[in-house]
Amino acid sequence: MVNLAIVASHPIQYYAPLFRCISQDNFFNIRVFYLWNFGITNQLDLGFNQSVKWDIPLMDGYEFEFVHNTSKDRGTHHIFGLQNPSLAKQVLDFKPDVVLLTVSYNYASIYNFLWQLRHIDIPIIFRGDSHRILPKNDLKSNLKRLFIAKIFEKFSACLYVGKANHDYFQYHFVPANKLFFAPHAINRDRFSALSSAVEQANIWKQELGIPERDAVILFAGKFEEKKCPLDLIKAFINAKLDSVSLLLVGAGKLEPEIRDLAKHSDRIYFAPFQNQSLMPRTYAAGDLFVLPSYGSSETWGLAINEAMCMGKPVIVSNHVGCAADLVRPWENGLIFEAGNIDALAACLQEAMSDRDRLKLWGEESKKIVADYSYERVIIGLKQALAAIL
Repeated sequence: MVNLAIVASHPIQYYAPLFRCISQDNFFNIRVFYLWNFGITNQLDLGFNQSVKWDIPLMDGYEFEFVHNTSKDRGTHHIFGLQNPSLAKQVLDFKPDVVLLTVSYNYASIYNFLWQLRHIDIPIIFRGDSHRILPKNDLKSNLKRLFIAKIFEKFSACLYVGKANHDYFQYHFVPANKLFFAPHAINRDRFSALSSAVEQANIWKQELGIPERDAVILFAGKFEEKKCPLDLIKAFINAKLDSVSLLLVGAGKLEPEIRDLAKHSDRIYFAPFQNQSLMPRTYAAGDLFVLPSYGSSETWGLAINEAMCMGKPVIVSNHVGCAADLVRPWENGLIFEAGNIDALAACLQEAMSDRDRLKLWGEESKKIVADYSYERVIIGLKQALAAIL
């Protein structure tokens, strides 16, 4: 049995089920070290611009402990948001055979942790999801490349979540024999009761006033610039689709601007932030899910996994990290140039032009996403361990 110490930023709805799954594998004895308590207490989520506490169990089924965070401004939004002086001691007290970092290296706590363990013979595995879809070749970027490469040298292995992330590691000189596939995944059990979710969604759409015969284009997430909900509204208005409604679910600082723009169409509807227990119903309400994000911050887009698990076709921008892995144009969705509103409008028109084909795209989505599972993550982790232990 391998003693596996997992360092995580905070309880996350996508990772807690993974930790449970790892804990159930007799190969591992795990303990998760959390650096912050967001998600299990009511705290301000900057993206949603409101207090959030997840309504599904995040702490069940695995061992964990919190590491005291001394930061005056706790969070993952800046480098000093995670400051945990006792992290190294608490991890070493567990007597791990290996450490798995699921949190970015770019926090004060992690830099300090790596420094403190520099002379201790415990392998460290890093699982990241960054990509470099938007390349830069200036002096600052090249210096940053060398700095990150030095950080990556400290890891015995790296787990990559997809093609764009794999390329990111290789760009930073991580050799192929240190890279192992451990894809981004969701708790598929939560999104398997499709019939009840559809029934709930139909009632919900009636309550929202969406015409019964309309197909629904769905956006669910934070109303913030990087997610580009304004682009989607503009594209929807320009597309002039018959018997199609746009449903935007979420909250955020852009909401006043979004609602003002939406006044130009009588087919745009809104629903407030939906907690985790309501997300299956949310996806079931849509016939097509769209994630139009712009920039490098949409490192993957786990909402795409969720929508595809629910059998939904998807449209994503080419800046979304999962595009190369999960979206196969004209098989389960479409990919457009990020920031190009005309291209997004054309994709909406193409997708909605054949409703029977759209359903086939949704069925294909379920097949494509099937291998993006927690079980596949554990296979990748075991492959990495076999190479380094």
